[in-house]
Amino acid sequence: MPLRFATHSKRVQKIAVEHGWEPSARYTNLRDVQDFDNVNFIDIDFKNYDFDKHLDAVKATKPHLTVAQDVIHLGELDRTLDQAEELNKHADKVIIVPKAIGFEGILESAIPKNYILGYSLPTKYGGTELKPKEFKRPVHLLGGRPDTQRKLGDLMNVYSFDCNRFTLDAKFGDYFVGTKFVPHPIGGYDNCIKDSIKMINLLWENYSYESKF
Repeated sequence: MPLRFATHSKRVQKIAVEHGWEPSARYTNLRDVQDFDNVNFIDIDFKNYDFDKHLDAVKATKPHLTVAQDVIHLGELDRTLDQAEELNKHADKVIIVPKAIGFEGILESAIPKNYILGYSLPTKYGGTELKPKEFKRPVHLLGGRPDTQRKLGDLMNVYSFDCNRFTLDAKFGDYFVGTKFVPHPIGGYDNCIKDSIKMINLLWENYSYESKF
């Protein structure tokens, strides 16, 4: 089963970890994981990215994974790779997120093999325009609906994913049942979070990850 992260509040982190997910936080919200002995994923604030703050958070937590600044234009690749090299000194693996359509046909040769590729699912915040077939190495899925993430698992070699879409629906008393969100029979935010996570785990239960490191 892929590594699973819900980069959200301390409340959500506690429930997620109890069900096999890994502690994670944005570099801006390390307080969310201060009660855990380890942090396995440090995410970024991609709209207001600050490399120095990101690097400080990675140095402090020594995570298994962190994600570098998105590559929206090919001309940004060298900058992101330089930053990723610094981050990689303090994290086991760094995720590079190629969003530029110019990566088509050259993705595997353009990004060094020691980096995991990140596929950003299309949302109102944007996403990766490249086709899944371009991603031929281990992939981290970023955001989106949990059922859409699972469908991508049949097209890609998914090493890990972060998902917190279900926290939005939980605010309205809805939870994920595998293909859609429906009202929870008992209700309550924590119940919605817990049962959504259980269903996401079930979706990935028999998934076979092929290691290519």
